[in-house]
Amino acid sequence: MKGNAKTIVKNRPRKSIGWYLAKDWQLWIMLFPAMVYILIFCYVPMYGAQLAFREYSFEAGITGGKWVGMKYFNQYFGSSMFLSTLQNTFTISAFSILLGFPAPIVLALIINQIRNNKWKRTVQTTVYIPYFISTVVLVSMLNVLFAKKGGVLSDFMKMLGLVPEKANLLGQAKYFVGMYVGSGIWQSMGWNSIIYIAALSSVDTQLYDAAKIDGANRWQRVVHIEFPVLVPTIMILLIMNMGGILNVGFDKVYLMQNTLNLKASQVISTYVYDVGVKSSQFSFGTAVGLFTNVVNFIFLLSANWVSKKITGSGLM
Repeated sequence: MKGNAKTIVKNRPRKSIGWYLAKDWQLWIMLFPAMVYILIFCYVPMYGAQLAFREYSFEAGITGGKWVGMKYFNQYFGSSMFLSTLQNTFTISAFSILLGFPAPIVLALIINQIRNNKWKRTVQTTVYIPYFISTVVLVSMLNVLFAKKGGVLSDFMKMLGLVPEKANLLGQAKYFVGMYVGSGIWQSMGWNSIIYIAALSSVDTQLYDAAKIDGANRWQRVVHIEFPVLVPTIMILLIMNMGGILNVGFDKVYLMQNTLNLKASQVISTYVYDVGVKSSQFSFGTAVGLFTNVVNFIFLLSANWVSKKITGSGLM
């Protein structure tokens, strides 16, 4: 019987792509604009990656320059800025993931414990609002609130003894990472918790009732009921974050950057802008950008492999 079933499946004619297109043509029409968008803005620009291996000139264009191979990669690897920009980028990304990634998970678990629906909606709305503040406005707020003299929050921290009296939170390199990561957590924590709150809403309420009957306290219900539900979502989002570990946000870093904190704020993206764009060294900038994408891809595959080994779930 098993052999006959295998023979039937093997001899079954394969359906063509046209059959699937005709069967679900409505879904394909809905998907078509997204496919065009991804093709134009994600795949077509890959053609310009060859600029990293050519000596760009305005007359020859992207494909007409002289082929120089790994010249610009070696130029970046051998420069004095390579280790410092790489270290600064990794430091900011590492602290953003270590501190910023768990924050919305904890917030979602806390919000899920609120039983009063009116109070719950109020808390959710309050924590979502900072996400809609633009980066320019956010940095302006930091400049006002954490100013060396007259900054409300900086003076408050000095009064509590959290920082020295002469500390300049926006003008000293040692405070840059904390300011960047802390403001990022405050701004995005509420919005990022939405997906976790949605996942928690799928928990069967009978599990809570059964846990209460068995004598489980609130902490035990969180650990044994709610957190396991979040694990697949956590792993997928963690893998995606690891895939952009060298993509520290250019706009916020550049706006917070000044000559006093440049030692800690000069990351790969701002260095590419200063050298590759402002100095018209487009081949060099493309080479550095290609290097960061390759590193991100390696981290993405590594995180996906680890996730599959530990939890059995991943992106691929």
